[in-house]
Order: sequence, then structure tokens, then C-alpha cells
Amino acid sequence: MVLSVNGGSGSETVYKRRRMNGASPLTEMLTPAQQRQTARHRKQKLMSKLSDSGFEEDLGSSPVSSPVRTNVSPLRLDGPEPPPAEQLSSWYLQYGDIGYNIQREREAQFYPCKSLARQPQLNAEARCKLVSWLIPVHKHFRLSFECCCLAVNVMDRFLASTAVAADCFQLLGVTALLLASKQVEICSPRISHLLSLCCDAFTKEQLCNLECLILLRLNFHLAAPTLAFFLDYYTNCSEAAELVLRQCSNLARKVCELSLADYAFNKYPPSLTASCALRLASELLKTEQGRVESATIQLQGDQWDSFGDELWYILKPHISHRQSVILDTSW
Repeated sequence: MVLSVNGGSGSETVYKRRRMNGASPLTEMLTPAQQRQTARHRKQKLMSKLSDSGFEEDLGSSPVSSPVRTNVSPLRLDGPEPPPAEQLSSWYLQYGDIGYNIQREREAQFYPCKSLARQPQLNAEARCKLVSWLIPVHKHFRLSFECCCLAVNVMDRFLASTAVAADCFQLLGVTALLLASKQVEICSPRISHLLSLCCDAFTKEQLCNLECLILLRLNFHLAAPTLAFFLDYYTNCSEAAELVLRQCSNLARKVCELSLADYAFNKYPPSLTASCALRLASELLKTEQGRVESATIQLQGDQWDSFGDELWYILKPHISHRQSVILDTSW
């Protein structure tokens, strides 16, 4: 439409009517300063729909966009991942030994050594099957290893205080994974996706009720020291070569995954498990273990003998020789 400039009052009326209808004046009749003023964007409230687990996040109030997790390639010993020696963890750069000492002091309060003692319907084999299932599930949702370790810790602490029926054991596993993801991840998985992995044997209401029960029994104490934390600390403290450190760290993480599923390792604190896993990875890869273990805790001979024997027992089905250790990452 053409705006008439004759008869000033009439043109002014047309201009106001257009502004009320949501239209802007013609661009060629405005000065550059006026054109910049009219380019306005209405602030909209964006609600996150990535999670249906009981809370929403206002994304419009923050000027900085939240980081988005991109596609993560499978973990490989010789893959193109950045070496830990070059990119240290943010918590290690800020706190270092202070954070490690605090977690060591809190460690005894958060790891149950006999979580199945009060479970008449559950045994070590059932726990091994569930944890072995949770490990690929957390990778399917691209969750961190810290989240997986925390989920197992939450599950074990709840088992130490509450009897669980065998038919609800899988529901406990996915609920613990959901709580752990809320604690350490940016976005938690959708409840519907978690329940679909259980063949829809449970309802959303059952999961939410169990989630509340876990929080009450644990008194909302979720920030437990985990295997992932201590392994990350020992790796950051090491002064080994780039390739050696990367291989040892990745192999030690695989060893820690196997130890999570074995109930026999519940009697060991996470700091000891992480230290022994890194030492075993160093010996398996024939590296200079003195350099890799420079920051690990001091182990007594009987501790390493007992722990090493149990580690070798669970590793025998997966490791035959040195080449399989380096190349095979499927286990």
C-alpha cells in the first residue's frame, strides 16, 4: 500500500492505524536511525521440553545459551579424543588437591559395603545383570561415566536401607539413573524413554513415587564420591606421555565398569578401586607405571594382591593378550 502525504492529519491517522494492526511504516520513508529502532524482537519465554521428569527450565532468562551435547563417538583407546594431559578437568584446575581431600573424607559415608544384606529376593547375580544392563543404557542416552557411577551408588545405598521386590528391581535401576542424571547432567532422559527400555512394564506414576521414596530414604544426599571422580583426579595428576596416559585412562575406565557390576568390589572404596584400575591398566599395556601412578594413593602389598586377584578374575573373559587390550573396546 502507498501512504499518502497530502492532508497531514489524514496521513497521520492511516499511520496510527497501521501501527495498531501490527504493521510497520514503509522502509523507504524512514531515516536510517528510525529503521534501526523498528527492528525489535519480542522476548519469548522458551521452555525446555527435553525432560518430562518433573521440572521445566526457563531458557529465555539467560543471555548465554546452554551447551548442547553433540553426537559422541564410541570410546576408543586409540581414537581421536583429546588427551587428558592437555585438557584438564575444570574442577581440577579450580580445586585440585583440595577437592580430592574433601571427597576422600566423605568417601566412607557414601559407599555401602553390604547393600544386599537385607534383600531376601535379590542376590549378587541379579545385581550384576542390572548394572551390566545400565552401563549400555547410560551410553545409549549419551550420559557421562560419572552419571553411571552415581546411579549405581544411589541404587546400592537404597538397597542397604530398603527391601526391594525382584519384580521392581529394574524400576529401581532406571529411577536411580534418572536421579543421577538430574544431579550431574545438563538434560535428563525422558521418563517415557526410560520406561520404554523396560518394555513398558512400569508406569510413570510408579517411577515418580519410587523417586520420591529414594530421596527420602537417602535424605537427599546424592552428591557421593564416585569411581569416575577419583579416576579423573588420578589421570589429571599424572605426568605420563600423551598416548600412554590416554590408553591407560580409557582401559582403566573399562576396568571400573566391570567392577561396578561385580558385587565383590563393593567392599572396596571408590578411591582404591580407581587407583588399582589405573595401575592394572598400566601393567597390561606395558607402560612406565611409575609415571602413571605418581599421583595415586599408596597401596599396601596385601591390598593390591587381594584387589589384583579379583580384577584378573573378572578380566579373564575379556582379555587374552596385549593386542586385544589395545584394540578391543566392545567389552
